[in-house]
Amino acid sequence: MTNDTDRLVKKLWSYCNVLRDDGLSYQDYLEQLTFLLFLKMADERVEMMGGEHPVPEGYRWSDLAKPGMVGTRLDEHYRKTLRHLGQQKGMLGLIFGKAQNKIQDPAKLRQLIVELIGKETWLALDADVKGDAYEGLLERNAQDIKSGAGQYFTPRPLIDAIVDCIQPQPGEVICDPACGTGGFLLSAYNYIARNFKLDRDQKKHLRYDALRGVELVEGVARLCAMNLYLHGIGPADGEHDPPIRVDDSLRSEPSEHYQVVVTNPPFGKKSSITVVNGEGKLDKHAVAYSRPDFWVTTTNKQLNFVQHVKSLLEINGRAAVVVPDNVLFEGGAGETVRRKLMYECELHTVLRLPTGIFYAQGVKANVLFFDRKPASAKPWTKAVWFYDLRTNMHFTLKQNRMTRADLDEFVACYKPGERHKRRPTWSEKNPNGRWRRFTYEEIVSRDKASLDIFWLRDESLEDSSDLPDPHIIAAEIAEDLESALDQIRDVLADLEERAEIVKELEP
Repeated sequence: MTNDTDRLVKKLWSYCNVLRDDGLSYQDYLEQLTFLLFLKMADERVEMMGGEHPVPEGYRWSDLAKPGMVGTRLDEHYRKTLRHLGQQKGMLGLIFGKAQNKIQDPAKLRQLIVELIGKETWLALDADVKGDAYEGLLERNAQDIKSGAGQYFTPRPLIDAIVDCIQPQPGEVICDPACGTGGFLLSAYNYIARNFKLDRDQKKHLRYDALRGVELVEGVARLCAMNLYLHGIGPADGEHDPPIRVDDSLRSEPSEHYQVVVTNPPFGKKSSITVVNGEGKLDKHAVAYSRPDFWVTTTNKQLNFVQHVKSLLEINGRAAVVVPDNVLFEGGAGETVRRKLMYECELHTVLRLPTGIFYAQGVKANVLFFDRKPASAKPWTKAVWFYDLRTNMHFTLKQNRMTRADLDEFVACYKPGERHKRRPTWSEKNPNGRWRRFTYEEIVSRDKASLDIFWLRDESLEDSSDLPDPHIIAAEIAEDLESALDQIRDVLADLEERAEIVKELEP
């Protein structure tokens, strides 16, 4: 972080501690900050550049910041402002949709407006400064286990390495169907802006049309929209469509296709909806998405996202998807998806990720890289290259964080743009090489066409003095137990559903 960014993060975060005393979570604080920042910058933009104000008269920053706007009057006007702006179209509707005032003390709201946000000229700050400051807040929010926000935050070093491999180009449209707070989209934007000399039309396309994201959770979508907005991405007014929309990506067959799809779908195996049952209690029902473009119908959310990403791609489009281990070895629908993926697409790379890099502890994940291909009588996948960044690698979120440098060897082995020049680092003479090639025939001959392949000797199994930290071992044990419990719950839920069906069919 730069000094200005660090100063801004500390300033914004200091007030969060005050509001936490009133019971506000990091997520609540970030939302209120998002509303007020947008209103302040909208006023600044009109003052500096002129033009039509994107916010309706009477609901602007200048109205909130009036000297006499205090106490009950401020509280009522702020609530009215949030409600009115949430009914608007475009960027306004996305950021303020279903917005609520979570700050119960009008005096603290007034302090937030006047002392914290009002004293800063936000448009005068470089986009990187205010954007990186907001991202710093998003990452702190991800560390808040109680809010559950960590599931929406993918480590930046991993995102940047994936984007470096995918190499988005000027004029291409990049989609993230589970965009969270926008990390992949922002990294793709930065990659293109940094690596290419863009003309005026290309710059306009990059800002307004190159990025498309879908997010299921409305509160997270507003954080994503604000994250992009603070980096200078997307429309400043309420008339144009924002780059993000709130929706269930898996709900229907895509109407648009993209050259690039990069995503880390939310963790969790089953798709479900919460309903109120006949007794007035909340109940969860598994959802199986039956779509004509899917290879198989399943309630497994991760398998559905893999199929959805394939459908989102244009022919010869490129994708990278973060998936948990079960996608690599699970039978039934999992085997069908793997075989179809290798046959109809070119699955060329699997990156085995280390544990300890996600805020959801104990997660074992991988990245699948594949290209969509036209119909063919022969399988498109000839060989899959595996990079094992997990075995004998130990990272934590505090003492030993993963950095972009830890992924340098993988990106070098991947050879972006020159995959035909790949060479393995593993051999019989070098059994510790992390980069290895397996042919299509070798993989499909494995039990269930499993992609759960590893070959490195795990030193922790042989030398007890080299065991990972106790909290890492405990987290992995907890993850295994939770996975087992999830499977048991799935079985019980299926049995209950069958019992209900039988009961309904009885005369």
